[in-house]
Amino acid sequence: MKPITAVPLGLVAAGAAGLGYSVLETRWFALRRATVPVLPPGSRQLKVLHLSDAHMRPSQHRKQDWLRGLAALEPDLVVNTGDNFAHLEAAPAILAAYGDLLDVPGVFVFGSNDYFAPVRKNPAKYLTGGTGTATEGDWRRPATLPFDALRAAFTERGWVDLNNRHGELTVDGRRLSFVGVDDPHLERDVLDTAPADVDADLAIGVAHAPYLRVLDQWNSLGYPLILAGHTHGGQLRVPGFGALVTNCDLDRKRARGLHTHRVEGHEPSWMHVSAGLGTSPYAPVRFACRPEATLLTLTGIDSAGLSA
Repeated sequence: MKPITAVPLGLVAAGAAGLGYSVLETRWFALRRATVPVLPPGSRQLKVLHLSDAHMRPSQHRKQDWLRGLAALEPDLVVNTGDNFAHLEAAPAILAAYGDLLDVPGVFVFGSNDYFAPVRKNPAKYLTGGTGTATEGDWRRPATLPFDALRAAFTERGWVDLNNRHGELTVDGRRLSFVGVDDPHLERDVLDTAPADVDADLAIGVAHAPYLRVLDQWNSLGYPLILAGHTHGGQLRVPGFGALVTNCDLDRKRARGLHTHRVEGHEPSWMHVSAGLGTSPYAPVRFACRPEATLLTLTGIDSAGLSA
């Protein structure tokens, strides 16, 4: 019997160890860094802290403390690409976690988990759901989360609401122009045809979910930098293979990190996709995909190189 049972028992032990590790990894937060040459030649650097997919619950004190500590990086700009909630009563914890970062110039858009509380579902559907686009019935139902209160709290501290809006900020003496959309995953995005502001020091597109229709539009309109989240970096990654899914129509190879996006006939845009800080409470695992925030150092286009 030993030759027959040894392999299954070994597989069970390996599976249990992998599951245990994937739960622990959700609390192993990482600060990523990348350099993006997008500013006018000779410009001083700008530090941009990209936060996404916090999926906060009131009990997640470790995550809250780690997030609060990011203020020590002294970023010039904070970009929040949505999915802040994972609990109906998480708003105070979210605001406490962002802490002093709310005093830094910032912009934000919302994701589906700013409008709708997570629901219990079969996790396997995430792996077999294709692009993951929500159905019309999903996004037309009444919101269950206090997104308006969170919006008010952000804007009262000076963060700019970019949900289907344009905006601008003066950051370290530079004029930054923004375009944003409400969550493309819920098909709430309203894309206009206004070209990027070429008189600004930098024009940035901000979305929660990096659907190709949004990326294509902003690249064709001349936005040099696009920031998004939503993918969780795949959440479960296979070493040597990468993300299994992106939960949108973005290809797996660009599920996280700094890449470019280009429509034929246009110069490429830099695109940063955050793997995010959280998970659904009903799928609280990550594998080979640590929860993250990213500090992007923007430099003049005469600068070279990037760091991972």
